[in-house]
Amino acid sequence: MEICFVTKGRVGDFYKYGYQKSDVIVFGFQAVGEVSYEKELKNETFYFEEVARLSKQASNVVVCGCVTDTKGHKRKSAVVAENGRILGVSDMLNVLDGDVSCGAGLRVYETKVGRMGVIVAEDLYFPDAIASLSLCGADFILCPYGVIDGVESVLCRSSAFYYGVPVALCGIGYSLIAEPSGGLAFSSPLSPAYGQIETPREYHLIETRRRGFYKPPKKEY
Repeated sequence: MEICFVTKGRVGDFYKYGYQKSDVIVFGFQAVGEVSYEKELKNETFYFEEVARLSKQASNVVVCGCVTDTKGHKRKSAVVAENGRILGVSDMLNVLDGDVSCGAGLRVYETKVGRMGVIVAEDLYFPDAIASLSLCGADFILCPYGVIDGVESVLCRSSAFYYGVPVALCGIGYSLIAEPSGGLAFSSPLSPAYGQIETPREYHLIETRRRGFYKPPKKEY
């Protein structure tokens, strides 16, 4: 499966840069900026429509980072579209220092390229999110991100290793794919950049001993 990472420019300008066929296009947070649900519903703005239109033109899945505004409650979010249809919006669950509001709930999206988990921005710092998506059957995980600080590569690699699922990150000016082995399958400062992602489904039996969980002996009838 091929992923196109767009780390510069907006959604409406995507075709100006030239592109090649890919299964998924993912944008960082520079792509649409702030989206007001109220203005979208009143047809005063058309940001989500732009994302859906691109997914139809490219005949693939598009994931785009943005800031959503619900009557003054702003959240870091990711809008997901496939073949001209909005599949949903995922919000960042864990807010650092209260700069935006937190969302609720994780989601695995059923797409034509597989079961896609989405985490948003600084949720990458909280491994429970990736663990939950892996347990829920995600084949791979995408993370739209803002400005890269340097630690994100380590977090992606460790999470991919711990939870056995590839993790792809698209920030502003940089993108990467971490594989379940713990290594980097791809990284680039270019935009657009194209990386291949493998989705192995490898399972192992893990046993552990611990104290507790007492069960009384069964009684005879």
